[in-house]
Amino acid sequence: MAYLVTGVAGFIGAAVARQLLDRGEQVVGIDNLNDYYAVQLKHDRLATLAGANFTFTAVDIADQAALTAALAPHRITHIVHLAAQAGVRYSLTNPHAYVQSNVVGQVNLLEYARSCDGLVSMSYASSSSVYGGNTKLPFAEDDRVDAPVSLYAATKKSDELMGHVYAHLYRVPLTGLRFFTVYGPWSRPDMATWLFTDAILKGKPIRVFNNGDMSRDFTFIDDIVSGVIAVTDSPPADDGSRPPHRVYNIGNNKPERLLHMIDVLEDAIGIKAVRSLEPMQPGDVPATYADISAIQRDHGFAPTTPIEVGIPRFVDWFKSYHGIA
Repeated sequence: MAYLVTGVAGFIGAAVARQLLDRGEQVVGIDNLNDYYAVQLKHDRLATLAGANFTFTAVDIADQAALTAALAPHRITHIVHLAAQAGVRYSLTNPHAYVQSNVVGQVNLLEYARSCDGLVSMSYASSSSVYGGNTKLPFAEDDRVDAPVSLYAATKKSDELMGHVYAHLYRVPLTGLRFFTVYGPWSRPDMATWLFTDAILKGKPIRVFNNGDMSRDFTFIDDIVSGVIAVTDSPPADDGSRPPHRVYNIGNNKPERLLHMIDVLEDAIGIKAVRSLEPMQPGDVPATYADISAIQRDHGFAPTTPIEVGIPRFVDWFKSYHGIA
């Protein structure tokens, strides 16, 4: 019995794997270790997972033959599929990377899942970006999500549709998770908390889009991990009345103004930022806010980390990781 974690060298993947290892599970991790951002950070995350219960293979999920060969020696019972090409803005200039990783890769994992003898469940990463330009807040799972404003969002909605098909045709128990602005230690260098912290410490201006008139449902990594593991351990039942496929929002359920987040970050660092106010970027949205009542009801998900706690924890990690006193 083993948990497969795809994208295991990534921000959320490594954190999920760490929690599973801490409770004594066998974890099989795969990642293609691409250079979308510093590969050394990915290796450093993997180093925190090393041990007898962890097996890692470098493989691209878009390569079906290589993926099948890499997983052949293992008896996988749970799949946590987090590998993806992330980032809204990068999709504007590198669309093929998103199709390969997020669409072809999703099909390959679904095909693998339906071939697994004894599979208990598969959870996979979707995104709050599927809500596109929706103005109704908070975003709820039954809102329409057929008007994406980025290719990244379109690929994530495609993942949900493909999940429904595989649950319907092959009864694969599947759960999709629409993540809302995850942050915390070991995060990606293209994320706002990292970019802002790095710039402030170097005395450089921070780019504040939409002139700061933005809000995000910032969700701390530890809260996210608890939700990911909860839905993976308790897949949707197959009672024959509908496909065993559920999609949940997973967020903090408390949107924060971007300018307030910057205030909290400045306090944690002890330095005031030089703020460069800029227009909205293509593919971005002014606000995200998760209605999490469904995942609360079905899985007891209850985020507990406000940004006043989570941001200082991120700053402490950032300084330690970079050797900053």
